[in-house]
Amino acid sequence: MPQPIAARLAGKVALVTGAARGIGVAIAERLAAEGAAVAVNYIASEAAAHEVVARIREAGGTAEAIQGDVSKVATAAPLVAETIRRLGRLDILVNNAAISAGIPFDDITEADFDRLVNTNVKSTLFLSQAAAREMPPGSVIINLGSIGTRLANPITLVYVATKAAVEMMTLSMARALGPRGIRVVAVSPGMTDTEMLRSVLSPEVLAEAARRNTLGRMGQVNDIAPVIAFLASADAGWITGETLHVNGGQRG
Repeated sequence: MPQPIAARLAGKVALVTGAARGIGVAIAERLAAEGAAVAVNYIASEAAAHEVVARIREAGGTAEAIQGDVSKVATAAPLVAETIRRLGRLDILVNNAAISAGIPFDDITEADFDRLVNTNVKSTLFLSQAAAREMPPGSVIINLGSIGTRLANPITLVYVATKAAVEMMTLSMARALGPRGIRVVAVSPGMTDTEMLRSVLSPEVLAEAARRNTLGRMGQVNDIAPVIAFLASADAGWITGETLHVNGGQRG
């Protein structure tokens, strides 16, 4: 008999980076609702992270807020170790933390480039590396991509370049970790109503994108989180090295 969805992650421990805001909050809460104990990672938003933990605990779940700047390589191993110390193991890593910036092509600086690459690309690689050393067979790493890799917007040039790197890394990491019994997958959300997106694109651009979407609206964080939970579960045990596009049919 299939395991009930509400408990299909029971006994698992998940680490979700950037889980104090946006899509990360929805992911953390959904994984917890399906039975996983969740490490809610944050950099500076301590109060927001503890609010997420409080909501999970009030709903009967298990969660811990763990600070760590994933843009720094030196953070990776200690963050994994602290997750295991507090929650006992690590089965699911969600590389959600990311930053964006709307910068015209002629104004992009090396500092801008390095800042986005460190947070979006280096964190995915080195945190996955540290996690994989501790994960048992049957574990999964889930990376967050972006529909931006399929569009052309010059003001998000560096951001979409980092997400293209993440999506290609997913396939290569899956090949590297498959022999250890660890799956690696990516989810590429369409335009999703978050504070980060609204800081980069104007209300007019967002309204037009919603109008042109096949389903006629912007994506919401709770459109993305259930897909992450599915990929984290045994129901997706034969999926690895893939990028799943979750965008309401958005094509441009």
